[in-house]
Amino acid sequence: MSFARHPSLSGRVVFGTGGASGIGADIVRAFAEQDARVAFVDIQDEAARARVEELAPSLYKPLFLHCDLLDIDALRAAIVAVKDQLGPIGVLVNNAANDDRHAVSDVTPEYWDRAQNVNLRHQFFAAQAVQPHMRELGGGSIINFSSIAWRGGGANMPAYATAKAAVVGLTNSLARALGADNIRVNAIEPGAVITERQRQLWYPTQESVNAFVERQCIKKVLEGDAIARMVLFLASDDSQMITKQSFIVDAGLL
Repeated sequence: MSFARHPSLSGRVVFGTGGASGIGADIVRAFAEQDARVAFVDIQDEAARARVEELAPSLYKPLFLHCDLLDIDALRAAIVAVKDQLGPIGVLVNNAANDDRHAVSDVTPEYWDRAQNVNLRHQFFAAQAVQPHMRELGGGSIINFSSIAWRGGGANMPAYATAKAAVVGLTNSLARALGADNIRVNAIEPGAVITERQRQLWYPTQESVNAFVERQCIKKVLEGDAIARMVLFLASDDSQMITKQSFIVDAGLL
């Protein structure tokens, strides 16, 4: 298959979270293929370095910075470092999350707070930190990652589902707050994306993968690259009048 190129992304500085593996790695790869100047943070150093080396032949070699997103000061420092090394950030992709399963009876206040911090809090503070960059550039695009888990109920992940519902509310609020600076804010709600982590933890057999595929309208495995294609569109000038929206990419699972 051949996919669209977005000339407006060439040379644009992109900052993403959780880019070492899974959907985040596909997003980093997709931006590198569009000749963007992409930087990403993660705590998986070995996987991140492998991603950088894989994409080293790109026009702009990706920049990796180690950062634990529970540490907001470290996140802010990483964003400053990206501006110093690459220039003001024009695209923010708030991808990082943790979809651990948990029973209602097992959730403690500490677990609840950590789930909100891992899946929600850093998205706001990253957006806050890049707003001056985008204002300087005359505009920008912020893409927040939600999930269809909150729409479907997410009975085995209530803390995660709550955070992902809140991401949509955050997206709507930020779109209204930042629109005067020509900053667009949208969300993406992926479905059952079968990453390597998903296969190891939740879908260990081909039969378990097939069971989800059969529930979809499109009977193909949903992979991270399909999500990355939507990210590219929302990051590019092609979507210049699209904001305060949440896009489901789930092959018709819901």
